[in-house]
Amino acid sequence: MNILMVSDVFHPRVNGVSTSIASFRNALHGLGHSTTLLAPAYPARTGPDHSVVRIASRCVPRDPEDRLMRMRALRHAMRSLGAQSFDLVHVHTPFLAHWAGTRLGTALGVPVVETYHTFFEEYFHHYLPALPRAWLRLAARSVSRRLERGLKGMIVPSQAIETVLRRYGLTLPIRVIPTGLDLSEFSPGDRQRFCRLHGLDPTRPTLVYVGRVAHEKNIGFLLEVVARLRRDLPDVLLVIAGEGPARTALQDQARKLDAQSNVAFIGYLQRGQPLWDCYAAGDAFVFASRTETQGLVLLEALALGVPVVAIAELGTGDVLRDCRGALLAAGDPAQFAATTLAVLRDSKLRAELAAQAPGDARRWSITATTHSLLEYYAALVEDPIAERAAEG
Repeated sequence: MNILMVSDVFHPRVNGVSTSIASFRNALHGLGHSTTLLAPAYPARTGPDHSVVRIASRCVPRDPEDRLMRMRALRHAMRSLGAQSFDLVHVHTPFLAHWAGTRLGTALGVPVVETYHTFFEEYFHHYLPALPRAWLRLAARSVSRRLERGLKGMIVPSQAIETVLRRYGLTLPIRVIPTGLDLSEFSPGDRQRFCRLHGLDPTRPTLVYVGRVAHEKNIGFLLEVVARLRRDLPDVLLVIAGEGPARTALQDQARKLDAQSNVAFIGYLQRGQPLWDCYAAGDAFVFASRTETQGLVLLEALALGVPVVAIAELGTGDVLRDCRGALLAAGDPAQFAATTLAVLRDSKLRAELAAQAPGDARRWSITATTHSLLEYYAALVEDPIAERAAEG
């Protein structure tokens, strides 16, 4: 198949959407299929990739990490792509990419499918706090319902998100296809090397969070947990790997909690050995987000044999269901701290969780999820009406 993908975000911007797109594209190419990705250009240099069409872009107000594709450049690229031959258009974000993808599908005469990567109901609340939460919920649901226009089907990374979209009133075919892991890219991490590089004491009881440092990730909750843990473990350390708009607020919160010596912000890490070393530095990986459609970092931690302590809500619940390398914690700082303290104090428990964790990750192979994606593509291309009836 020859697939045209469209997204408002891609590498070098680091987030779950970019990782998902890259993982599926690599797997599709390995199976002999072709993809062309339409995505923004970024100020940072990117390696040459003739299968990525970069669109001139500008900054998004109050969000320096993201870019907004310029309309004139986008229209020019659309005219060029509209003259080519594709089997299907796959949209990955609901903004300009959705607009462009649905119009390209019409111009090409091919089906359009979209992946619902972001739970906007909670996302809007964090970025527009001055507006009433009820209004934002209605806005998120309205945006989600409008995505049906021009689509033949939708992909979600977890059953929990399908349930949410059905509750919103979406009726189009929806297929649950999680983003899988390419387990071949992982190699054992080195805790000692990571700590030497970042000036950390490898003997300290250490928790790790990897991901965007954003308000919707509920990292402030983890700081409250650390403040409680330090009563029993004064030298406990939380390593936060990532960048984002919440960093300054979180640093202020750590100071107010008198826990600044128990938190290390180390910024973005290159995917590969630097990131694997970071995971390995943790006695446990901690995660408190309530807005995840899947939670890829949980799978990465498990693949590297790092015990996980997490709140299981939305997509996180799908990932951690029947997971033997993780402990589910309550959404209360005191109870989350108690669960985490048990892992930090009990070396036998940690070892048991670590031994089971890679087996949990193997259930999420990119090979299996890519075959599911191809089956869905084929159904939409060959007989979208029958696919709609089957989903109904």
